[in-house]
Amino acid sequence: MVSAKSLGAQETVHIPGVSVTLLNGIIGSSLILFGSFGIGWLASVSPLNRDAFFIVMRTEPVAVILSSVILCLGFWVLFRAWWVLGQLLKKWEDGTLRVVRKAVWLWSIPLLVTLPIVSRDVFAYIGQGRLVEAGQDPYVDGISSLNNWFQLGTDTMWAQDGTPYGPLFLTIEYLVVKVTGGSTDAAILFFRAIAFIGVLLTLRYLPKLAQLHSTSGAKAAWVVVANPLFLINFVASAHNDSLMVGLSVWAVYLACKQKGIMAVVVLTASIGVKPITLVLLPFIGLLWAGKDASWPRRILYWFYSGMILLVLMALVGMLNGYWFGWLKVMLFTGTGFSVFAPVGMIVILASTLVSSIGMGTDWILPVAKLLGRLIGVALAFVVIFRGRYERLVLRLAVGFSAIVVLSPVIQPWYLLWLLPFYAAVGIKENWQMLWVYVTTMFFVAYQAADQLFIWQFLQEDLVPAVQLISWTVSAACLLFLLFVDPKTRRIIPELLFSIKWVREKWGSFSNRKKQA
Repeated sequence: MVSAKSLGAQETVHIPGVSVTLLNGIIGSSLILFGSFGIGWLASVSPLNRDAFFIVMRTEPVAVILSSVILCLGFWVLFRAWWVLGQLLKKWEDGTLRVVRKAVWLWSIPLLVTLPIVSRDVFAYIGQGRLVEAGQDPYVDGISSLNNWFQLGTDTMWAQDGTPYGPLFLTIEYLVVKVTGGSTDAAILFFRAIAFIGVLLTLRYLPKLAQLHSTSGAKAAWVVVANPLFLINFVASAHNDSLMVGLSVWAVYLACKQKGIMAVVVLTASIGVKPITLVLLPFIGLLWAGKDASWPRRILYWFYSGMILLVLMALVGMLNGYWFGWLKVMLFTGTGFSVFAPVGMIVILASTLVSSIGMGTDWILPVAKLLGRLIGVALAFVVIFRGRYERLVLRLAVGFSAIVVLSPVIQPWYLLWLLPFYAAVGIKENWQMLWVYVTTMFFVAYQAADQLFIWQFLQEDLVPAVQLISWTVSAACLLFLLFVDPKTRRIIPELLFSIKWVREKWGSFSNRKKQA
């Protein structure tokens, strides 16, 4: 059993510099809030568009550029606060979890009232809620079938496509639209509050899951929940992935505690938000079956898990009338690819090579998608059937990663689906932590320059310029953190020298230099 003390619930740690670091994080979040006033997303029908302050911030080129710089600086100030906090708490003593929780709350408060940034999926949630309200099927009908859909802020990518979300989230979307009476600004705040519930679930159950694996709960919470990518995407952007992740972490914790029925119920809720967490069901069944379970027992508990899921999803589908429409969308829809997804890179390379010899390239993406899915499923099956019980959560993380990484589309926040499970079993202070840092750095810079709302009559001239300015600011901030800032400049070199291969190569180079 995990004691309250081991989770830091009864202890308060006093470490010099923590208060200043927490304040720096608040400043970073506040800069993000102010920057969002100029380049965050607003629906055309929002009353804020008629406010004198927002008119200036969103239509004057100087104000738009200033907003983008402030937003980008806010990202990096928040990143630095997270980075420094990890160094201050690196012994991960009793009480440090309390500090991490305080950081998450304080840094989230300004983000709870920002205009949506780095993604406008929240407007699609509103459109899908309207579809449900209108008696249409979101798994069949695109949002463009609604009147005034574009003025309510939805991206055109959702115009014709069915929703990829589960039936539970459709009900949530409907209720939010019903309660807010068509106000997009109020609906955004509701969806953000729902996303924040996912943040709080992760903040509560990830440390508990980590403790079960003899890992510091405070470090796991710091790596994941206090991470600027987590806060930006799951608070400021109000992504429903936050609720999906929070529920899935809770479900895995329950399964580890042998509370199998409750674990499957909670995982079903996660699947009801985004069906991708269906991948976790076989691992939940194995955890429920127990450590020394025979294969007949494991199969029996897979049957129990599957039947509970099937009954609950059928019940929800019957109540909302959509049954298993989500399954068809999950399996058979989706076009395009991400340039930083492995499958996307292969598509680009293959298309370049094939087109150079005069052949058509239309077949490449479907074939690459199919192969990626088959390989991902095959790898997931391997870790389902092979490995020790004690490493089941790690096996779960690897299987989940195989499915996600070999998908044709990978959004920055998709990596946050996986990170909690790796953090729970322990991320070592070597190349593993280095990977977390580098990945976070890249996506902080990428998202600071991505999906900026700029009025149409400014777009042609400003978008490339603003994005270039954002990348330049990010590069300057990164160089400062890596080579100038006394509190951060040693972090990456220390991690590099913890890697045996790097240490050996550096030693060999130093010896040759001395001999010369």
